[in-house]
Amino acid sequence: MRPEEGTMQSRAQAMTVLLELLTDQPVIVCNGFPSREAHKIADRPTHFYMIGSMGNAAAIGLGVALAKPAKQVIVFDGDGNVLMGMGTLATVGALKPKNFIHVVFDNEVYGTTGNQPTISNVVPLEKVAKAAGYVHVERVLDRDDLLYEFKDLLKKYGPSMLLVKVNEFVEDAGRVLHEPPDITARFMKAIE
Repeated sequence: MRPEEGTMQSRAQAMTVLLELLTDQPVIVCNGFPSREAHKIADRPTHFYMIGSMGNAAAIGLGVALAKPAKQVIVFDGDGNVLMGMGTLATVGALKPKNFIHVVFDNEVYGTTGNQPTISNVVPLEKVAKAAGYVHVERVLDRDDLLYEFKDLLKKYGPSMLLVKVNEFVEDAGRVLHEPPDITARFMKAIE
């Protein structure tokens, strides 16, 4: 199912577009529905799924990016997670890892806990990232812009943020089938 041109897509639709462009890059996926959806769409050993630990995906991605400077590191995050770990944006901006791409799926709600509103509708997270020192920052709404901007960011030195406005539709996806210690072990082996 492809959304009409110019319309907001679901997070799962947007993730599918991005995951089709990725191969062996480490991908850190924030907790809740984003991890479940990414696991369903394309479970790979190079994917680190957050089980709990809200707000920490970008910090873990930053650590991986600093430890593995030859690898392009992608973080799939949500607006609620970014708001909870706002200090990480400043740390990323200060340390400037060139291999760091932060994708934020912004649906303006805490979806996993019942769609309570976040404040991302009044706090533009991409502007916060730019002010914090991210080198490249883009905001997209539809599939075509998402595809164009992500391909472009894959060619540039970061740190970069791609804020993707998505609707609150949640893919019917079960829980991640791996236990946290197994996720960690297979991820570490995959990115050696």
